[in-house]
Amino acid sequence: MNPLGSLRSVKLKLGLVILVAIIVASATTVIAVNAGVPSLVGAAGGILLALAVTQLLARGTTAPLREMSAVARAMARGERGRPVQVTTADEVGELAQAFNRMTEEIAETDRLRREFVANVSHELRTPIAALQAVLENVVEGVSDPDPATLDTMLAQTRRLGRLVTQLLDISRMEAGEQPFDIRPFKLSEVLDRAARETRLHAPPDVAFSIDAPGDPVVAGDPERVQQVVLNLLENAVRFSPRPGVIALRAASDGINVRLAVEDDGPGVAADQLERVFERFHSGDGTGGRAHGRGGSGLGLAISRWIVEHHGGSIHVEQREPHGARFVVTLPTVAGG
Repeated sequence: MNPLGSLRSVKLKLGLVILVAIIVASATTVIAVNAGVPSLVGAAGGILLALAVTQLLARGTTAPLREMSAVARAMARGERGRPVQVTTADEVGELAQAFNRMTEEIAETDRLRREFVANVSHELRTPIAALQAVLENVVEGVSDPDPATLDTMLAQTRRLGRLVTQLLDISRMEAGEQPFDIRPFKLSEVLDRAARETRLHAPPDVAFSIDAPGDPVVAGDPERVQQVVLNLLENAVRFSPRPGVIALRAASDGINVRLAVEDDGPGVAADQLERVFERFHSGDGTGGRAHGRGGSGLGLAISRWIVEHHGGSIHVEQREPHGARFVVTLPTVAGG
């Protein structure tokens, strides 16, 4: 029962409660005195009745506060927060709604933290296990330390290095400690460097095509933009068919530069077009691509963060009849 639940102001409620308490106490005292009851006894009875009426009127107003206190104590003990029942439309009710949103966000953050730890453990364990197996075979004489074996070990070491670098980037990203050296640079030079670096690790039957007419000039941090291109190329290589062609296209409209990385892989399911940029996101396996083919699921999340801090945007499109196109838009330099 909450007689004052529809009122939207705590001040108004307190004023009404005080006014009603005064009226009840005064009326009870007058009635008691007129009935021949001693004035002191009548006043005491009026005060008790006023307190009872005040308790009745204020009951629903303070209920969310008591619930929030109980839930906060439970969360401090490590228990999962439960929703607080909102019984008023005033500031206390708004506080209860904000408290519910906070508990939901805390629960979601805790879930993401558990997934983060599990995924990091998995991503680290895979190359470590591969390295351990190869080293054990070499030590026990099962295999020789020939170039092929050393190349496998080097590939797993590079994979570990990339994952550690990405984890450091995520940590610095969340702490806001990633400075950007913004200056004009030619995008074609970044595309060439990124393509050459990716070719070193890509299968020999995956080709790269670069098309950047007009040699557009971008206003940004060339190292960070190259990191974005590398992440997109590595993602494309993982899903490109064998043999396959990965295309890099860049064009300027005088205001923005549109960079696209295209592959002929399985593409991205329609319901995954936004989620692919979530860290450690894995596709559902229903026609889309996932990060399970050698990717950590961090590269695209880091790429989105870098692009957005350049004042640009990034999204993925489906290609026909198959394949994916990751599109990055960055501000250009006037006249570039």
